[in-house]
Amino acid sequence: MELTPETIKKALQPVVDPEIGISVVDLGLIRDIQITPEGVVTVRMTLTSPFCPEGPAIVQEVEQTVRFLPGVKEAAVELVWNPPWDPRTEASDEVKAMLGIWD
Repeated sequence: MELTPETIKKALQPVVDPEIGISVVDLGLIRDIQITPEGVVTVRMTLTSPFCPEGPAIVQEVEQTVRFLPGVKEAAVELVWNPPWDPRTEASDEVKAMLGIWD
C-alpha cells in the first residue's frame, strides 16, 4: 500500500464521532494530511465543536490508526479551529442528507 493522503483517509474511514455515529472523514473533519519522505505523517483536523466531549478520544483514535499504517514512522494530529467546521461545506453529500442539510 502506497502511503498517500487518500490511503490514509481510507484507513481513517472507520473512525467515527461517537456522538453522531458518522465517520470523521465523511463529516469533513480531516482538513489536511502531510506525509514526509521519511514516513512522518501529520493529520490536521477539526472537531464538530471545540467543546466536543469526545474530542480527546477521537484525536487519539486518529493518531493510533495512522501510526499503525505500513510505512508510517511517526504520526501526529494537529487540531485546527479556523475556519470553524461547517457541515454545509465540509461534510459529504451523504452526511448532509443524513443531517437534513440541503443545498
